[in-house]
Amino acid sequence: MLSGNPSGPRRSPVPTPDPAVHDGLPGGIGVSRLRVYDWPAADGLRGGTPHLHLTCTEGYTVVSGRGAVQTLTPAGFRQDPLAPGALVWFTPGTIHRLVNEGDLTIHVLMQNSGLPEAGDAVLTLPPHLLADPATYRAAVALPADGTEQATEAAARRRRDLAVEGFTALRAATGAGDPEPLAAFHRAAAALVRPLTPAWRERWHTGAAAAAAATDAQLDALARGDASHLAGARVRAEQPAERGRFGMCGRLDVYGTGA
Repeated sequence: MLSGNPSGPRRSPVPTPDPAVHDGLPGGIGVSRLRVYDWPAADGLRGGTPHLHLTCTEGYTVVSGRGAVQTLTPAGFRQDPLAPGALVWFTPGTIHRLVNEGDLTIHVLMQNSGLPEAGDAVLTLPPHLLADPATYRAAVALPADGTEQATEAAARRRRDLAVEGFTALRAATGAGDPEPLAAFHRAAAALVRPLTPAWRERWHTGAAAAAAATDAQLDALARGDASHLAGARVRAEQPAERGRFGMCGRLDVYGTGA
């Protein structure tokens, strides 16, 4: 079961970054290349695992193929088509599900690089699997040293469980009953609460540092000081990992942090 200080988690001390320097991607975002799963689900649609993020806005730019992104918020269900050139993004709390209608490949842009990898994503599993962190982790875990076939099977099982939960949430919301979605939001917040001190450290050295660097640079320029320009540098990256089983598809992951 969950534990912790009922008045809220104590913040851990974090290092103070140089306010004029940040060499991660713009704004401290993360980027990955995603080939969306083409596995059929119970409703006949092919695609990924429905989930939400609690602190991160996410965006898609479509590289190739076609499909759609289904979203669910208290305002209701929505489906946006995805084709080359499309740009779609959504804020924290938006449940989203990628649908693959033919070789869908996208670039994913994620606010607060590192937070989703540190747990800022909760799958729409049926309520009994959201009861506590241990139960949830067991339901979503992929085998650490499994074969390709075993890892794929585990990824498909958790996808199917999340589609089951998503379908129920969509039906309730469409019928005018907001409580199941609200209950899912509460369960998601309870699951991630113990993680928030570590998230704050990642945010502090990532997105917050990027904003602080801009603030310091504007102050310098207002004084006529351009000394920070002498520290200009260039980074180039190849994927640090290729083809990893993600929630929505096979991921090529880049090391883009500061």
